[in-house]
Amino acid sequence: MFTGIVEELGEVTAVEKLGDSSRFRLRGPVVTEGARHGDSIAVNGVCLTVVETGDGEFTADVMEETLKRSSLGALDVGSRVNLERPMAVGGRLGGHIVQGHVDGTGAVVARTPSENWEIVKVSLPAELSRYVVEKGSITVDGVSLTVVDAGPDYFTVSLIPTTLALTTLGLKQPGDPVNLEVDVIAKYVERLLGAHGQEDPK
Repeated sequence: MFTGIVEELGEVTAVEKLGDSSRFRLRGPVVTEGARHGDSIAVNGVCLTVVETGDGEFTADVMEETLKRSSLGALDVGSRVNLERPMAVGGRLGGHIVQGHVDGTGAVVARTPSENWEIVKVSLPAELSRYVVEKGSITVDGVSLTVVDAGPDYFTVSLIPTTLALTTLGLKQPGDPVNLEVDVIAKYVERLLGAHGQEDPK
């Protein structure tokens, strides 16, 4: 489990195409400290399994399904990425419950700068709009954010200077894809209510 609090702005240093999958090498001295084979690291909000580590870098295999359902397929050498290690038991939940399971992708629609923050509008797949509510939580490229405004096919978030400086969200331009993970609690509630509604009244 992750919290959506990015620990490090990393970089893709190599991409190896392996037929229906890819192997990424990523630089992240902070998240690789103490990391071992089999550990998990979230890359732009996608939970990946560490294959090898060394010299502040790690490799991870990304299957075709993940490449199709996330924006990782668009990464290339030099791409910057948000990195986060799983939350340790007893650690602080600084953001919200993030699984690292991307629900879909959106794209940056517009950026509106202000004096001390920036409003970013992101497109939203229709099948995810019911999970996104004003003042609710959403994960964008692995960053836990609070929804400012929720529309039928978009939402907006307000980014503080720290988020702009220390995550990829400060670099994204209109048209750039982003990974989206909605609040898992909303999905469980929907499932439970649906099951309750189908119960036999007898």
